[in-house]
Amino acid sequence: MPEQVIAQGTVAKGYEAVREAFEATLAEERSGHAAQLAAYVDGQQVVDLWGGPEIGPDSLTGVFSSTKGAAHLVVAMLVQDGTLDLDEEVSHYWPEFAAHGKGRLTLRELLAHRAGVPGVDGGLTLEELADDRVIAERLAAQRPHWRPGTAFGYHGLSIGALTGEVVRRVTGLTMQEFYETRVRAPHGIDFYMGLPEEQEHRVLSTQAMDPTPEQKQQLLEGAGGPESLVGVTFNRNHAEPTVLEALPNHRVIREKGPASVGGMASARGLAKLYAAAISGVDGKEPLLTPDTAADFAQIHSVGYDLVGRFHTALGLGFAAVSDKFPFLGARSFGHSGAAGSMAFADPSRGLAFGYNRRRYAFPGGAAPETERLARVVHACAAGR
Repeated sequence: MPEQVIAQGTVAKGYEAVREAFEATLAEERSGHAAQLAAYVDGQQVVDLWGGPEIGPDSLTGVFSSTKGAAHLVVAMLVQDGTLDLDEEVSHYWPEFAAHGKGRLTLRELLAHRAGVPGVDGGLTLEELADDRVIAERLAAQRPHWRPGTAFGYHGLSIGALTGEVVRRVTGLTMQEFYETRVRAPHGIDFYMGLPEEQEHRVLSTQAMDPTPEQKQQLLEGAGGPESLVGVTFNRNHAEPTVLEALPNHRVIREKGPASVGGMASARGLAKLYAAAISGVDGKEPLLTPDTAADFAQIHSVGYDLVGRFHTALGLGFAAVSDKFPFLGARSFGHSGAAGSMAFADPSRGLAFGYNRRRYAFPGGAAPETERLARVVHACAAGR
């Protein structure tokens, strides 16, 4: 029997089963596992738990692609207020993007990972990967890997730079600046896209994956070559290939907060972001109307992902999380991160969920335990 592990923190009445499920995952995971779990219902926090070595309620870790959720909340707000039009061509806002046949791609198609530019020829240095302006300039000149709009593939390290350049062109602010002034700071969200120096003491480094021998073999068999589509996407085609799991351990990534992968957050921050989006927090109005949230949750790309080489479903900048977690409402939206984080909103229950872990999970993406935790939280929210 696994050793009993006591989680710290609180749960609201009716959510006791969440604590039990979280403690079970802490006990079942391999030695040294540390994680945080938070949830809101109708704008009120109902789960606030953490456990494992060194981690506390305010610890920040790299949340990788969960950052895409924060970035595309910004885009959704700009569409909602009429600053951006989903069916306008990207080149209308950003003329240089039209190079090599990309001129007819719409913002809607870009958000749905249909641009065909998930990486650049020759790759990028670490300093370039940290700077969305540099990435955007290189991508504008890049010949696409498939005819834009005809197929989709996950733009893992590039989508935030692409949409961020559109944001900059229409607002004069970088994605990071808009997010800080309009989302994070006014709502007190513990989720940074560009971490200030004074918050560095809260950071826990991301720990490398600790796969079993069988899992190592699976990873080797599934890896693409440096010039393959997955290699280009994740910058393995550079002279110094990117070690994805180490990205948030570099201060330059934390400081500049690239909008695809550079966010630093606690589970409280992950959950509060989505609570602010659909319900409002601390007496404030929701950031999104129900119609805008439904538009961005609507599935736009579904089927075979050319980069990941698997079935997936994507909304506009967000993942269609009900495809992975079918117990959620069909209009749920959110995003996972490579190390294992997960954050989403289920408007049908007024539910916002955030999970964060320190050690990179096998095989990458939402950690295996996330489904169990999300199911229990959702069941409690539904009163079952």
